[in-house]
Amino acid sequence: MVDLQGDAKQQYVASLFSRITHRYDLMNDLMTGGLHRVWKARTAEIAIHGLEGKALDVAGGTGDIGQALIRRPGVEHAVVLDLLPGMVSRANIKAASAGLAKDMTFLVGDALDLPFPDSAFACCTAGFSLRNMPSVEGIGNAISEMVRVVRPGGRIAVLELTPMGRGALTPALKWYFHHVVPVMGKLITGDRAAYEYLPQSVDRFVEAPALAVMFEDAGLAGVGYKKMGFGAVAVHWGTKP
Repeated sequence: MVDLQGDAKQQYVASLFSRITHRYDLMNDLMTGGLHRVWKARTAEIAIHGLEGKALDVAGGTGDIGQALIRRPGVEHAVVLDLLPGMVSRANIKAASAGLAKDMTFLVGDALDLPFPDSAFACCTAGFSLRNMPSVEGIGNAISEMVRVVRPGGRIAVLELTPMGRGALTPALKWYFHHVVPVMGKLITGDRAAYEYLPQSVDRFVEAPALAVMFEDAGLAGVGYKKMGFGAVAVHWGTKP
């Protein structure tokens, strides 16, 4: 993938994810050995801990974090928003199959221009989506929009793949992401390019400490993060003053 920015990147990413919606969940399970579900549940737990009210999952894909949120004590209703109609449709179907649809809303919308008033939610989450923003500035804008729609005292929690630092497992994990995952993607989805984009997007993403600074720059307090998945994944959080 060339180093796309702005509208060109947004269009590229939208086309890519539209092509793989039908096998998106299966690939996530295979790539992570199912651990992505544990990470998403942990993100939901951090987001709503000690709070009550409505929850929002931004760029929510097929709705895994939205479902994790509605299962948490304190969440009265969960809204899942994604740019792609196919993902939103899939999320709705999954929630209905799990018997959760009555407590959830599914919307097509842009993370950079959230269609909600200020302070509408107790918490807001995003999972594996900030890397797909059109630019570094877009990442900051997406965080600022999440902060805007969360009430004072509310919390933001973001789950994301992160560039890996030095470590005994780093070379093996990078080889896996760059060489094995694209082959899996080709076999499972028929779309190798989509899963070549994945490791490239991680390599270009901001490191975990820099993302924490972006949280602080957006006005969040009590910012922290925790790495998981042998350092390949991080969940960041912060509270709106």
